[in-house]
Amino acid sequence: MTAPTAFHRYLDALARGDMDALRATLADDVVWHQPGAHSLAGDHRGPDAVLRLLGAFMERSGGTFALAPTGPAMDNGDLVALPVRFSAQAASRTDLAMSGVDLFRIAEDRIAEVWLFSEDQPAEDAFWG
Repeated sequence: MTAPTAFHRYLDALARGDMDALRATLADDVVWHQPGAHSLAGDHRGPDAVLRLLGAFMERSGGTFALAPTGPAMDNGDLVALPVRFSAQAASRTDLAMSGVDLFRIAEDRIAEVWLFSEDQPAEDAFWG
């Protein structure tokens, strides 16, 4: 399987909200590098930690967190980059809406590592607290 094919399995599972299928796309030793200086920032290691992080985004945004590709996925060997737009709302905070780039490293047909880049990291930090 190519890196883009493995990556698209992840995107499809995410779009369907299928957590079992999503977990299957993650390597046992996956590392998700969540940028910033907020309470969810840091390195999240293993599928359980990554799924907890994604769940926290939904919980803290009252289920409004959304991520949408804004262009095609681009691959270079085992790396896949995706331009995205993400948003979330919370009653007690200014809405979050910005562009970013998500970079994935694929190994043995699964996501091994993820780096995220946000258009306005201070605004994202303020939103997630």
